[in-house]
Amino acid sequence: MEISFLVWVLTIAGLSALIAVDFFIGRKPHDVSMKEAGIWTVVWIALAGLFGLGLLVFGGGKQGGEFFAGFITEKSLSVDNLFVFILIMTKFAVPSKYQQRVLLIGVLIALVLRAVFIAAGSAMIANFSWVFYIFGAFLIYTAWKLIKEARAEETDEDWEENKLLKSVERRFGVADRYHGTKLFIREHGKRVMTPMLVVILAIGTTDVLFALDSIPAIFGLTQDPYIVFTANAFALMGLRQLYFLLGGLLRKLVHLSYGLSIILGFIGVKLVLHALHENGVHVPVISTPVSLGVIVVVLAVTTVTSLRASKKQAAAEAAHQVGEGEEGRAPSSADGDDRAETRR
Repeated sequence: MEISFLVWVLTIAGLSALIAVDFFIGRKPHDVSMKEAGIWTVVWIALAGLFGLGLLVFGGGKQGGEFFAGFITEKSLSVDNLFVFILIMTKFAVPSKYQQRVLLIGVLIALVLRAVFIAAGSAMIANFSWVFYIFGAFLIYTAWKLIKEARAEETDEDWEENKLLKSVERRFGVADRYHGTKLFIREHGKRVMTPMLVVILAIGTTDVLFALDSIPAIFGLTQDPYIVFTANAFALMGLRQLYFLLGGLLRKLVHLSYGLSIILGFIGVKLVLHALHENGVHVPVISTPVSLGVIVVVLAVTTVTSLRASKKQAAAEAAHQVGEGEEGRAPSSADGDDRAETRR
């Protein structure tokens, strides 16, 4: 789909306006309620839906289908990111009232960095068709790695600061406590970073690692840079509210990694088949509707099985605690009286 420079400008301006509204509403540090998170999650999903319908009307069914497939894929992958965001928030002991500000700025940094990745990926695909083989192989490898990590049941200590973040901390120094939403302060005559800036950079730069699989994944669904960018933008911009809305539910999605590994592996195979087809090899090509159907079904099944497994685990733990309580309970005087009455 050919997108004019004017449409690009209007799209970026519209997205910037939405981000500005989001920032204006959340400018005052506060604890985000479930109601607020729920309303804004619905708003962002509705906006993405309206944008997709606009593409269906003005761009055609192919473009609309690619957007929805890309948006759902990126959204599901971003939910997996939230697990790591929780670890980062916990590690840096971010006060709850500042977490929404951290996520807002961190996600903006992630969006800018992803735009760079998308531009680079588009240029590579336009000039080198063999890149599809690399993307496909990488996604299949990532799918296999996800399954290994899910089976290993990694613990909360797995997240560590990356080298870039450590070097920035050494260069500028870090204050020993939070100073509201300030990013820099003067301490002993020297300008140092606050923990607020450190955790924002941690959120933003950590997302780059997730982009290494999410960007090739969406290029496996569409090679249109406009759709790739907008799908990523809408998926990321609702991430902050989703963080607060899901909360404890994330812990219940125990099979999410398996579902994502299936999706990434499927898209990896799709990319390899596409590359072979482009090189003149007669192989089946997976259409966008089929891709969208597979993604939706896998996510639905994964969610249902996760919630069932979590419910069974909670019931088993409750039964175990009750059993331990019964075994550890000391005999009461009433028990003694009952036994004496039985003997009589």
